[in-house]
Amino acid sequence: MEIHKLIQIALEHYQNGNFKQSEEICRTIIELQPENAFVLNFLGVLLYQQGNYDSAIDYIKKALQFDPYNPDSYDHLGSALKANGRLDEAIMYYQKAIGLKPHSADIYFNLGNTFVMKRQLDEAIVSYREAVKLNPDFSAAYNNLGNVLKEKKQYDAAIANYQMTIEINPDLADAYYNLGNIYQEKGEYDKAAMHYQKTLKVIPSHFDSCMNLGTVFNKQGKLDEAIKFYQKAIELNANFAGSYYNLGVALQDQGDIDNALQAYKKTIELDPDFAEAHFSISLINLLLGNFKEGWKGYEWRWKLKEAYQRNFYQPMWDGSDIKGKTILLHAEQGFGDTIQFIRYAPLVAQRGVKVIVECQKELTSLFKNVEGIHQVISHGESLPYFDVRCPLLSLPAVFDTTTENIPAKIPYIAVEMNFIDKWRKKVEIRDSQMKIGLAWAGRATARKESYRACSLEMFAPFARLSNVIFYSLQKGKASEQTVNSPFGMKLIDYTKEIEDFSDTAGLMYHLDIVISVDTAVAHLAGALGKPVWTLIPFAPDWRWSLNRDDCPWYPTMRLFRQTAPGDWSSVIDKIYNELQRLIQKKG
Repeated sequence: MEIHKLIQIALEHYQNGNFKQSEEICRTIIELQPENAFVLNFLGVLLYQQGNYDSAIDYIKKALQFDPYNPDSYDHLGSALKANGRLDEAIMYYQKAIGLKPHSADIYFNLGNTFVMKRQLDEAIVSYREAVKLNPDFSAAYNNLGNVLKEKKQYDAAIANYQMTIEINPDLADAYYNLGNIYQEKGEYDKAAMHYQKTLKVIPSHFDSCMNLGTVFNKQGKLDEAIKFYQKAIELNANFAGSYYNLGVALQDQGDIDNALQAYKKTIELDPDFAEAHFSISLINLLLGNFKEGWKGYEWRWKLKEAYQRNFYQPMWDGSDIKGKTILLHAEQGFGDTIQFIRYAPLVAQRGVKVIVECQKELTSLFKNVEGIHQVISHGESLPYFDVRCPLLSLPAVFDTTTENIPAKIPYIAVEMNFIDKWRKKVEIRDSQMKIGLAWAGRATARKESYRACSLEMFAPFARLSNVIFYSLQKGKASEQTVNSPFGMKLIDYTKEIEDFSDTAGLMYHLDIVISVDTAVAHLAGALGKPVWTLIPFAPDWRWSLNRDDCPWYPTMRLFRQTAPGDWSSVIDKIYNELQRLIQKKG
């Protein structure tokens, strides 16, 4: 049979996906014509598509020996080298292909993909832009260009390229999905949800869109919708542990503790090392008062993705006898956690040890007067000598803490007289009025801050109370809300003069009540023994337990709970009524 007819048959097999038959014919031709560059290149392509990259590279290089000016062979060689992980060589051969065929959008596209693999993103952008310049209808190049721009945080440019992709190819699900990801990163959750839903219209079984829709709806507080899409993701892939974990989070936020617990257990069944699920189970145990199991599981926090592991050569204290030694107690979480658990320092000191505390700089002066502490240093300072160490939030486990034996002797933090005197001059000039401190938000970086924060405007009903003056205890970005405080509310804002928590404590000393969301302000008021009314979200943090209006950690604290997710209005109304009764009683 003539060679050209054999080649035609080989091509037909190739087009029908019969790669092996096509390969056999090519090998037959090469035996007859070992210098046939076209067939050598074609065989290389066949081997490449079957994953035999080394042989593919060899055959395409042989083809180039006999036809050194064939740009397609250089292009194919670049693809085989890229697939084989030889990226620098791939780039070199793509560039040779471009030199011979400078108007090929496809070769620029392949070069751009290789630069992405090498993390040379700027070079990838240049290549993709050249590809779409040569072929304005190249939807895949616009999409990949959008991906690189997104990675470089050039969101507006990325969005423009994704939109161009969709304009050319309205059925390209990746473009909708990528737009959803950008809008989610930008915090524009409505737009993110819309684009994930468009992805699902094109591909109803798009697993990642289901997962991300669940996440977006959870962040918006639309828990029913979040649960629906997590369950759909589980239907699509029942063996992906992350789906069950996310479902558990949404169920827990909804207050469905039992089903959340089952979802977390299913997560661990699929992935025994899924740290977030173990940790979430520990938080549920603590929430329910199962402290023994809770403290044990709480140690999984060190395996969380966001955990910061410090390298100490000193051993972790396990409660054994260390009399005569020096221990470092180190803060590991937020201000509120540090304030809550510094109460254990006196108990540690009673073991006959020297206690050194390392904490946030803003707390150092406040902790110097805590009983039993020998020295306080701030994060970043050089550590003095110590024999053993213990993170603050591991101390409850060391002391076998239960609901009944929580060390709740208050105040366990004292305010230095100079801070009391400093703030007396500012506060006591209004002695005839009830003085109430307000805090309505925590740190913007805190996990689930949107759930536990409210706004100053929510306290507008308090403006109707007579003979009351309010003091802002709010720091951070949320403090800007005092500029537009509710009409008629007497709100004094000295927060710009607050340098650290000793100042906050000094101001609190002169107040009658502190009203705060779940943030460090509430913990500080409780530690000082001040009357503190704390606003608790529907799905509470573990330390506030369930269905109780008191707090075993802080005897002077009252808890005011949401009765539905996001419902701060009823909480504010209840506090307002309680304040009215208190004012009438005092009046």
